[in-house]
Amino acid sequence: MDSQTLSSVNLPFLGPKTSGKVRDIYRVDDKLVLITTDRLSAFDRILGLVPWKGQVLNQLSAFWFSQLADIIGSHFVEAPDPNVTVAQVCTPLPVEVVVRGYITGVTSTALWYRYSQGERNIYGIDFPDGLQKNEALPAPIITPTTKASDGGHDERITNAQAVSLGLVEAALWRRVSEAAIAIFQRGQEIARRAGLILVDTKYEFGLTPNGDLVLIDEVHTPDSSRFWIADTYAARKAAGQEPENFDKEYVRLYYAAQGYRGDGDPMPLPAELANELSQRYIRTYELLTGRAFERGETPVAARIARNLEEWRSRGVAK
Repeated sequence: MDSQTLSSVNLPFLGPKTSGKVRDIYRVDDKLVLITTDRLSAFDRILGLVPWKGQVLNQLSAFWFSQLADIIGSHFVEAPDPNVTVAQVCTPLPVEVVVRGYITGVTSTALWYRYSQGERNIYGIDFPDGLQKNEALPAPIITPTTKASDGGHDERITNAQAVSLGLVEAALWRRVSEAAIAIFQRGQEIARRAGLILVDTKYEFGLTPNGDLVLIDEVHTPDSSRFWIADTYAARKAAGQEPENFDKEYVRLYYAAQGYRGDGDPMPLPAELANELSQRYIRTYELLTGRAFERGETPVAARIARNLEEWRSRGVAK
């Protein structure tokens, strides 16, 4: 394993591990230890490793939880290591919330792709004729999904289906929807001050044991959100060019240019593309937070083991 990348880490002293697409997860009593790796997931596949990606995602999410605390609580407890979040255990809602501020996308399930094929009722929402690719929607919209399992695609559903399918009670879905729009608008405001455009994003919510609604997972990172550079947006749009991406869409657009849109196995992630994406992730972090990105020392696996042993010794969990 390269000293600058983290594909996975085994910490037997924390107990059994489960893994998501980009995280290794340990349960320690009433806490979760989330280790954000450098694995890159796109098209529902792991494409390769991006240097420093896990640290950007982890530290940027910690920043956002602090910026959103007056809107909604979160599962966040602390970040004892650049790659690690300690979180309280919550019950995730079976519906993820996608908030979209622009009509865009290149894959077959993307909003713009479906609109460009003539659809006008997408995700149960009516769209007018005459919309142009990559332009702002009149107001942000919510398009929920059910969480993918076994490496499959997320299932797009309508807001009405989120309730009618028995996934979320109506009153709770109203709370989720109101919170999601407020979080997105706060994100747009902070992004605007940083010279970025928050285009769309995905949120996960959960319930604490006492029934409080909280924000979980990662928030407004280059993996979970789409960001464009504000200064070049208008000129590139007028020229018929794609906006300048500072997020994972940069990779999707590259693959789309090679003719790949999600069917079959994609080619491996080229090293030069991974390194360019790494720099974009780091720059996104610095623009949004106003801080210089400080890389954790390497090798990362040994550092995590040492830091988490110290965290555990402090009695956060026994």
